[in-house]
Amino acid sequence: MAQEQIQEQRLTQEQRLAQTITQQQLLQAQLIELPITQLMERVTTEMDDNPALEVSTEDPVAEEFQEHLETSEGAEGAEDDYEREERQSALDAALESLGRDDEDLPIYQGGHSIQEAREDMVYGQSQSFYDQLNEQMNMTELSDEERNIMEYLIGSLDDDGLLRKPLHSIADELAIYHNLDVTEQQIEQVLMQLQEFDPAGVGARSLQECLLLQIARREPSHLKDLMTQTVENYFELFTKKHWKRLQQVLQLTDLQGEMLIKELRKLNPKPGNAMGEVVGRSIQQITPDFIIDTQDDGTVTFSLNTGDIPELHVSQSFTDTLNEYQTNKEHMSRQMKEALLYTKKKVDAAQGFIEAIRVRRHTLTITMRAIIQWQHRFFEDGDEASLRPMILRDIAEKTGLALSTVSRVSNSKYAQTRWGTFPLRYFFSDGYRTAEGEELSTREIKTALRDIIDTEDKQKPLSDDALKELLAEKGYPIARRTVAKYREQMGIPVARLRR
Repeated sequence: MAQEQIQEQRLTQEQRLAQTITQQQLLQAQLIELPITQLMERVTTEMDDNPALEVSTEDPVAEEFQEHLETSEGAEGAEDDYEREERQSALDAALESLGRDDEDLPIYQGGHSIQEAREDMVYGQSQSFYDQLNEQMNMTELSDEERNIMEYLIGSLDDDGLLRKPLHSIADELAIYHNLDVTEQQIEQVLMQLQEFDPAGVGARSLQECLLLQIARREPSHLKDLMTQTVENYFELFTKKHWKRLQQVLQLTDLQGEMLIKELRKLNPKPGNAMGEVVGRSIQQITPDFIIDTQDDGTVTFSLNTGDIPELHVSQSFTDTLNEYQTNKEHMSRQMKEALLYTKKKVDAAQGFIEAIRVRRHTLTITMRAIIQWQHRFFEDGDEASLRPMILRDIAEKTGLALSTVSRVSNSKYAQTRWGTFPLRYFFSDGYRTAEGEELSTREIKTALRDIIDTEDKQKPLSDDALKELLAEKGYPIARRTVAKYREQMGIPVARLRR
């Protein structure tokens, strides 16, 4: 007798926890990440787009801000023309240099050439581009193996921030010189993390990848999709500047084509040079987001820089219209219902934006308060050696904020102190735990190490073992291999090369 096959269907219930982000949460995250100068631009744009969002007439800066709104359109046109010309020069030069050496090309950032840049020092000590990348690495959770790969990748970058050395060559060099046996796939995984660092485009292996990395960080929009499609699928048309042909294949109107080209020309072909020779030499004046004041008795207070951003409120006329429509909605015509939907959409957007501004202010306040509490000694004496080990997770736990939120607050923001103006990332550093369980700041150790090397007899430079002993005498009992690691991170050669 043939066996019967019985198929049985069962209905089961399964509980799953899924997290989705709302539009309001996305808006809050975006505003938290913006420094004060960009926030002011965002407020201007939002008020232009939403007639339900108004400036409070009781705000003392309202009149000045309103004048700014009225004049910004004309000024923006002139600035766009200038920026378009400068960006076009930089990007065109990069496109024309494909396949040949481009060391002599001018470098641009924000519409200005580095050669014409003001060389104002904006905070305590200068940092090289590589130092800044190393600081970002120190705030990234990596295994020891991944950290070694990351350090080598950073050291392999060209001055413009691109990685032109093949991954198989890097794998061979790591195996030969560092006794680190890793695959190209492992190196690529670490490289993808490096490509998330600032400035956008760093770690790219070609101009095409560099531009795509920058486009990927833009907010979702149809224009972003067109930019991606252009660089990804029509790169040859783009590099040869066949704009009309590009417009045809993308089926764009003249206006859309012009807007696409304008945005593409804002991309930076050399992200490494965007930092200038050192971080701290700035193309434009740094506007601090926090003003920190230290009294003679050691009391530290701070305030948020609100710039020219006024108090915002929802237009009373829109509110009254909404109430009127809702009262009579049972007898509404189709046209009135459409007007109701439009009015409600604008009022909701205005309320959401005002709430997002409030959340940003609160988030920045509690984050800065926690940083000051953690690094209070530094704000008292301004000595870099006074900075305690502090990572993003420390502040996240102290404030109750998400790790990603603390990261957004710390990105692209500056604090003005009695001792200079510093990027918020300056206050973060890894720690080194001694055998006795004492935690020391890696920045503090590196400062002591540099002081020792700066004062050594250049005829008889100190070996890593000798440096280890002198650091131990100063209260930094670290291993010789750690001395060598920190020395390499600071770009200091071995003893025989320091003569």
